[in-house]
Amino acid sequence: MGQKTKSYRPLMVVGTGSHVGKSVLCAGLCRIFRQMGVKVAPFKAQNMALNSGITPEGGEMGRAQITQAEAAGVTPHVDMNPILLKPTSDVGSQVVLLGQVLGNYKGVNYYKLKSGLVPKVMAAFERLKNAYELVVLEGAGSCAEVNLKKNDLVNMSMALRARAKVLIVADIDAGGVFAQVLGTLDLLPPEERELVAGIVINKFRGDPALFQEGIRFIEEKGGKPVLGLVPHFDHIQLPQEDGVALERGELTSKAGSIRVGVVRLSHISNYTDADVLASEEAVELHWVDSPAQLAGLDLLILPGTKNTLAALAGLKKSGLYQAIPKFHDLGGRILGLCGGYQLLGEEISDPMGVEGPPSREKGLGLLDISTEMKGEKTTTRARALCLDDLPFSVDGVISGYEIHMGNTEPLGRSRPALKIISRLDRDLDLEEGQVSQSGRVVGTYLHGLLDNDSLRAALLSWAAGTDEDFTAGFDYAGFKDRQYDLLAEHLRQHLKLEELARAIEI
Repeated sequence: MGQKTKSYRPLMVVGTGSHVGKSVLCAGLCRIFRQMGVKVAPFKAQNMALNSGITPEGGEMGRAQITQAEAAGVTPHVDMNPILLKPTSDVGSQVVLLGQVLGNYKGVNYYKLKSGLVPKVMAAFERLKNAYELVVLEGAGSCAEVNLKKNDLVNMSMALRARAKVLIVADIDAGGVFAQVLGTLDLLPPEERELVAGIVINKFRGDPALFQEGIRFIEEKGGKPVLGLVPHFDHIQLPQEDGVALERGELTSKAGSIRVGVVRLSHISNYTDADVLASEEAVELHWVDSPAQLAGLDLLILPGTKNTLAALAGLKKSGLYQAIPKFHDLGGRILGLCGGYQLLGEEISDPMGVEGPPSREKGLGLLDISTEMKGEKTTTRARALCLDDLPFSVDGVISGYEIHMGNTEPLGRSRPALKIISRLDRDLDLEEGQVSQSGRVVGTYLHGLLDNDSLRAALLSWAAGTDEDFTAGFDYAGFKDRQYDLLAEHLRQHLKLEELARAIEI
């Protein structure tokens, strides 16, 4: 992680609830401090999310902390997110500790386990603190959940252990902001309240002058300064941490000539694979959860899912199980990624009960493959070459990453889409993915495939049935970096950065 030259007091961003903007604020602060010349790293002790990524060492961590590391200009490391919870049901999650699967736990069992994980969490934090000048920590949900405080790993107990100064973020767009802020402050015991440097009111709409009386009220009643009134924005595109925005219908795309649908699967994961498509000028992106929404699509994407068999049951319930093959029969093109790839096959079996009770189910039958769930999880970065059967094949090496627990094999003649040439810098020669006989269905385990600019350009041409280059040289990595700069500029205009800097001794 390199050497640091200075040391500043850690800064922690907590919230009055979920989806108030903690992750985005942390990313913006990481970019601001980087612009100031501070060597900064993000940290979230425990993240519950189905969007994850893979570090260069092959460890799995939350996508939000990868985004924050990108904003900070540093390489993602599992120490930045030592515990990742990936929900497998309404009452249980897969627990990923320092990048590797610890096991599947029901909520009550994990709650008992948490106290024993504190030393692991603190060791990760101390490694970051020793390697970087500043650590920006993120909380989870509400920081004042009194029923969860006993074994808290990620909110004010973490702030106390880290001796961090704290920003409390509230979402005014959700309503009830005075109760959010003042109720939260009132529930904090004195030693936690003492750490609070100030309040940030987020997602504001309208004339700021009309809220000045509200700010005075919060400061007088709460005894803490309001360090920012941050307006809602829609001119910045950032990766989504979890499915909340998807559930609320907030993920939309501008009108374009290529209509792409992404199936809203049960336990959807790594749907950030579609982020780049929402940024493409030529793409009109839709989220699909009913058969009627397939009409007029040029391309249908089945994204990843943490529970493939539950997703399959969801497709049957919605009617998409019958509608997707009909969409293909009418000439539709389909791309399956990871769990979506598994769903496209003839059969999915889970003899060990990895995802639930042992079972065997018939898939969509659009690829001649069979998938068996395995207890061992594959987490790796990979480099690959396109093969001739891939209908949007390009020259040169492409990159991506794998996160899956299934093993997929062809049932008949194999028509691989890709050839894996390396995983974690280990040279290989492995066939990967499959292409249907029709050439209109492709499946692969590689996430991040569409982040490769040349491959994405070929995919869109394939979807549109033309040789036209729709991307016009679109540089997605450069686009993302500009979004972090735009976010930093937005926050600079609306945060009292000098007061915040003084609080953490910069």
